[in-house]
Amino acid sequence: MSDLDRLRLARTEGVGPVTYRRLLRRYPDPATAIAALPALARAGGRATAPPVPSAGSAEREFDRIARLGGRLLFVDRPDYPPCLALLDDAPPVLAVLGQVAALRGRAVALVGSRNASANGQRLAELLAQELAQEGIVVVSGLARGIDAAAHEGALRSGLTVAAVAGGVDVPYPPEHARLQARIAAEGAVVGELPLGTQPQARHFPRRNRIIAGLALGVVVVEAAIRSGSLITARLAQEANRELFAVPGSPLDPRCRGANDLIRNGAHLVEGAADVLANLPDHPAREGLARVPLFARPLPPPAGLPEPPSYWPQGGPEGGKQGGREDGDGARARGVLLQLLGPAPTSVDDLARRCQLSAATVNSALMDLELAGRVAALPGNRFALIGEAGP
Repeated sequence: MSDLDRLRLARTEGVGPVTYRRLLRRYPDPATAIAALPALARAGGRATAPPVPSAGSAEREFDRIARLGGRLLFVDRPDYPPCLALLDDAPPVLAVLGQVAALRGRAVALVGSRNASANGQRLAELLAQELAQEGIVVVSGLARGIDAAAHEGALRSGLTVAAVAGGVDVPYPPEHARLQARIAAEGAVVGELPLGTQPQARHFPRRNRIIAGLALGVVVVEAAIRSGSLITARLAQEANRELFAVPGSPLDPRCRGANDLIRNGAHLVEGAADVLANLPDHPAREGLARVPLFARPLPPPAGLPEPPSYWPQGGPEGGKQGGREDGDGARARGVLLQLLGPAPTSVDDLARRCQLSAATVNSALMDLELAGRVAALPGNRFALIGEAGP
């Protein structure tokens, strides 16, 4: 398989993380998947084929990251971070500046409030420093407040990884340009978007799932009831990672989210020893998964089944499946468009409600995503785009 074609497929409009993996399961290589995209998009109701980046465009992206001293890692290649690869919606391509080896070590994510208190920032620094001294890679999001404190503390004694919401060459926030450069030199900066991409609000939940996915556990320090840190915590639980929280004053609204996590079963943390005592060597399959920290979805399936091909051997022939009309696929697409709305819905819930096989539902969702009618979101969820009907 060609990494050039992998990058072209990953950067194609409508090919999200879930669809990328489904395409590589269905077709023998990325080039074949790219050739099938026009027919797949038509099956989903799109009049024109999704634009695919040219080979020259992909080569330029490879050249740009190489000039920065970085690399592109692909989810179906062995050098991809193993914990992150376990996510159903792991980024198809990950840009890395710095030490790729830092992405393979035992890691803990440390996240919290942007407008953190002085005590919260000091605690985050000390906790990160202690964890790094024990050989733990500290992961965070390079935001103001707790994130920056965690990176600073980890750099004193070990490795840290910063997951960014834009391109890895775009310092954000701008005042962290020097810190980002230092992390790239001594640890690693990672992101899934093309170089030069400016962070936008919709990029941050995607960044948060990378933070949760890289780590064996997530520690929350000072988080309000509604905050990005709790999004990271929810994504961590859905990925079967351990969840930790530092208690704070009930009079401080910045601590209510962390206190609530502890009330509902997260490990209470006062120092690095509390984290190390409960940190597994592999993403946990038991433990916090049984605690209702959030409104829990159904457990994820053991593995996505191989979706049936719409066409007989020999290639796409517009709406055929083994020589017969694609009745199941058309029905599934119509039912899914009725069930979906602007609020994210899990694939498991959709399969249960529409009473179709998981293979048919997954295949229909791929068609609809390629047609630009649905969006794949973190946590193996989908939402309707606009008001498109069947």
